[in-house]
Amino acid sequence: MGKKILFYGYGNPGRQDDALGIRFIERMQTWVEEKGYNNISFDSNYQLNIEDADTISGHDIVFFVDASMEQLEGFNISEVEFSNAQVEFTMHAISPGVVLSLCKQIYNKVPQTYLIHIKGFEWELEFDKGLTDNGEKNLQDALKFMQKRLPEIIENPSAVIF
Repeated sequence: MGKKILFYGYGNPGRQDDALGIRFIERMQTWVEEKGYNNISFDSNYQLNIEDADTISGHDIVFFVDASMEQLEGFNISEVEFSNAQVEFTMHAISPGVVLSLCKQIYNKVPQTYLIHIKGFEWELEFDKGLTDNGEKNLQDALKFMQKRLPEIIENPSAVIF
């Protein structure tokens, strides 16, 4: 049995490019199902929550996917590091680092965890507009990259380096 992989996208699908993480999950899941890959799960939400520590605890490799306002060349993938941030129950959103830290504290599990940041451009609350053309291009580039790398990750998970 292979390593269990989770792709977890987050963002607001009604705010143009803020939906990049959600759209990545939808399209990646369709592709994975067409290829017949096993041990790969998908999840998405508007934001990360403390309960997501439980979600990631059952996986060996986790890819969080989110839109980014940062100056990127399309997209980037970075390893998630533990966060020392204090978690408050009144928080509306937490970072992947906090989720990873909670997973270690509560479940004593530390999956290999990465963040796929996809460069977005517009963030208006307009449900009928969808992604911008540039956001769509960056999404396609990120999908192509992960679809090319996923067979290698499945075959040799210890060699996952971005």
